[in-house]
Amino acid sequence: MLNKLKPRSEFSRNVLTLMTGTTIAQAIPIAISPILTRIYTPEDFGVFALFVAIAAVFSTVVCGRYENAIMLPDNDEDAINIFALGFLIVCSISIFLLFIILCFDSLILSVLNNSQIGIWLYFIPLVVFFIGIFNLLSFFNNRRKNYKDISNATIIKSIVTAIVQLSIGFLKQGATGLITGQIVSHFFANLKLAKNITKEKKLLNSVSAQRIKYLAKKYIDFPKYQAPHAFTNSFSSNIPIYLFSTFFNSTVVGFYSLSTRIVFSPLMIIASSSAKVYNQKVSELYNQNADSYGFTIRFLKSLSKKIIVPFILIIIFAPDIFAFVFGEIWREAGIYTQILAPWLFLNVLLSTISYISSIIGKQKKAFLISVLLSFFTIISIIIGIIFNDIYIALFYFSFINSIFLIYNAIWMLKYIKEQ
Repeated sequence: MLNKLKPRSEFSRNVLTLMTGTTIAQAIPIAISPILTRIYTPEDFGVFALFVAIAAVFSTVVCGRYENAIMLPDNDEDAINIFALGFLIVCSISIFLLFIILCFDSLILSVLNNSQIGIWLYFIPLVVFFIGIFNLLSFFNNRRKNYKDISNATIIKSIVTAIVQLSIGFLKQGATGLITGQIVSHFFANLKLAKNITKEKKLLNSVSAQRIKYLAKKYIDFPKYQAPHAFTNSFSSNIPIYLFSTFFNSTVVGFYSLSTRIVFSPLMIIASSSAKVYNQKVSELYNQNADSYGFTIRFLKSLSKKIIVPFILIIIFAPDIFAFVFGEIWREAGIYTQILAPWLFLNVLLSTISYISSIIGKQKKAFLISVLLSFFTIISIIIGIIFNDIYIALFYFSFINSIFLIYNAIWMLKYIKEQ
């Protein structure tokens, strides 16, 4: 009986493995959120969101985007050399980032209009380093189909985050617990994934400076086009946090961050797990000149069916859900969620196929589109700032980003259809 319930295809089994780990990992912060929102204020969440937003922008490019190239070589020897290349870049960028903060910390705080993040600026390079290593390890383990280990690492990260945030939250006021949990959890998750590489002595011995140099040139389009693209894309998605912090206040940032996190967390359980396996499968199909377009269409249809119902329920009852679960003070976050609804849904669905631009070698086009998106995102929020109305800012942000997500999906699907 149990065997009949198990997924038959390898793809479905791999998705289920990752989804199980992601489900548990995402369920933990969701489960403790009602406690966190009662021991931390919206302002604390705002400071935490700003810290994460700054780290996230640099984390997207800290490997030079070479982590995406780990999936592409035919042999593991080249893959481990790309990993080594990424590691060197991670170290270099993290050190450079620390130098920038040491020199311009006062200016940064002035621009952000947030003195509470003060001392935490110096921890951003450390978080960026940990996330960069985690990205490299995740892609290499994904290549080796170590989906169970990726799943377990995700769970470990979530458990450690919860323990630290709750423990410090009960003892100390401010955003200290939230930020510390973020830092410590990445360290332990990296330890888990690193074991699969450190035990491969023969593979590690194949790393050479000559091979690293060759592969750096071979996959130069990743840092040349995809890194700027990823940077502007991440910057664009975090523009609300930067501008809300500067022109509104940390409380508004706190409402915005919780509204998006609570929606993304449960829906991304399915989406992120599916995307990891989708990337591996669509790469194989495209390289074999198989039907990668048909596979992608079926993938999107299947994913949309899985997320549409919970999404609709969350959106309709968002203000009441936030007020009941997190406390009346958080009702405002539910209103933010309703305004952002179109963007939230399309982001969850269409972000899963963003890897297509790498497969078809169109990183330059994707980058130019992301630059335009950043520009129009800033304009959309400035409109709200001019009227001093957060609702107007959120509406135009949601509208502009939805249009760009749809356009991105259309042109990428067109390219793989014509392969």
